[in-house]
Amino acid sequence: MFIRLLLLFTIVPILELALLIQLGSYVGLLPTIGLIAVTGVVGASLARSQGFLVVNQIRNKLAAGSLPADSLIEGLLILIGGGLLLTPGLLTDITGFSLIIPLTRKAIRRLVKKTLKKQIDKGNIQFSFFGGNKGNSDSQQYNWQQTDEEDDWDNLSESIDVNYEEVDDESKEDNDDNKA
Repeated sequence: MFIRLLLLFTIVPILELALLIQLGSYVGLLPTIGLIAVTGVVGASLARSQGFLVVNQIRNKLAAGSLPADSLIEGLLILIGGGLLLTPGLLTDITGFSLIIPLTRKAIRRLVKKTLKKQIDKGNIQFSFFGGNKGNSDSQQYNWQQTDEEDDWDNLSESIDVNYEEVDDESKEDNDDNKA
């Protein structure tokens, strides 16, 4: 993992610098700087608007009582894309725009979901709540399963039992009189 990160943080900036130098030699310094500034501004505003749309989708799914897995993944992709667009460079701009534009983002989301599902099925990724590990009885492990509906994951298979007592206004007044 360390080697991959080292390569990512050394090779990508070197490639970005080489591309910017080449572009600058063809079109000049000011147009190159202008291009970097414009992609940053356009990318930030596009990321903001797409981010608000995804937040609304998350709210709607939560209000409907379903797990917003797709929207959460899209929100993460938009966040990463926005960060890449703010980073100067042509490769990061292309990657950032592809993560923010809805058509390409949905294709990337499907790829991310397939990869996550494979990792979960292999046991490389596990979800535990309440801070426990496998051996701890307080820990609850969840397996997420995809439904037949396109790109929608099933809710966690957990139910909550609720007991309630109906209280009418007259009995409440009687209890208040008894307390006084």
